Amino acid sequence: MRSIANCIWCVYTVLIGYIHLVRGRRIHGPHPGEGRFVRAQRDKAVRTALREMGVSLDIVISNASSKPIYEQIVLQMKDAILSGELEEGALLPSIRSLAGDLRISVITTKRAYAELEAQGFIETVQGKGSFVAGGNTEFLREERLRHIEELLGRAVQEAQGIGLGLDEVKDMLDVVSQPE
Repeated sequence: MRSIANCIWCVYTVLIGYIHLVRGRRIHGPHPGEGRFVRAQRDKAVRTALREMGVSLDIVISNASSKPIYEQIVLQMKDAILSGELEEGALLPSIRSLAGDLRISVITTKRAYAELEAQGFIETVQGKGSFVAGGNTEFLREERLRHIEELLGRAVQEAQGIGLGLDEVKDMLDVVSQPE
């Protein structure tokens, strides 16, 4: 049972990208039964293995953004869920842990998780943690498609407001969508 708990703890710490351990800082208290060096080696090995498997949850917060921090977290987690980076049932970092890793308030992280739960992206089980919600990814994808349609509708209205035709809007969309 202890080895399973250690594996879960390792995967949990890796999913939130422990950059801080690489820099030599300790984020959490000591894990029972092991020293700092052993812990750092284990976490590095697990991070590497999970990165090779393509599993990671890298949340980047920008203080220069006009969006609130909780909204930045929500958008990045939604993208990770909808892209399949976070699979159904995947354990998310605890609210306190994510707040500590991002160096933000626990209240901000709690608000982000509450928003994700209200929108149906995650489920929280008291005493167990938060998990990626299952069974409704198609519904969530449809919701995103509706949002994209709204944005495109607004773009067409703006274009018509300055006298652009539909063909010119399509040409602009082609130009914007081409990779550089």
